[in-house]
Amino acid sequence: MSADELSSDELRRRAPFRVERVGAFVDAVVAIAMTLLILPLMESVGEVADAGEDTLHWLAEHDQQLVSFVISFVIIAMFWMIHHRMFASVEGVTTPLMWILAGWLLTIVWLPVATAISGAMDGDDAWAKVLYIGSMIATSLFSLAIRLYLRQHPALHRLPADSLTPGIVADLTTALLFALALTLSLTVPDIGYYAMFVMLLGPFAQGLVLRLMRGGAARRHG
Repeated sequence: MSADELSSDELRRRAPFRVERVGAFVDAVVAIAMTLLILPLMESVGEVADAGEDTLHWLAEHDQQLVSFVISFVIIAMFWMIHHRMFASVEGVTTPLMWILAGWLLTIVWLPVATAISGAMDGDDAWAKVLYIGSMIATSLFSLAIRLYLRQHPALHRLPADSLTPGIVADLTTALLFALALTLSLTVPDIGYYAMFVMLLGPFAQGLVLRLMRGGAARRHG
């Protein structure tokens, strides 16, 4: 018998991972990842102090690292808030879902490394951009995979069927906008990481896609 043919109670009984434990685990991993973001800056403070330089010199010398730190901190916080809202209505975690979630966590844990690389390397380093922005694309795609899995297994959660669609659209458009930012940063090197400002188009892109989807559905049923 497939998972989709099971009753809600039976599917939750067969889900081997308790949501509370999974949530605590995710919170701990995300908190550690956010803390790790600051370590390169902590080390640089000691280096500047040992060299006898002052605070203004440190700020000027490590401005790129500071910007990367702030961006990554905000992005991890954003991804965690999206995940937290989604899992607030989840009542069971199966092994496949746990593996998808592990992939999502892998991208979160990797981001401090990518942040350190982007902050330390030359602004024209293409691979630093690929590792940094590419990790955010991967996080968005894993979040999308989680939503798609939940849509296919409604017994695992209390989310209304139509409530998953905006989240799926949001994850998809977020991944596409990150991909656009990466393309711009690589093809127009002078823009650099300022290409990330295209993410401000997220709400508009999501609203446009949802309107197009609703318009298409209305025409099919008209």
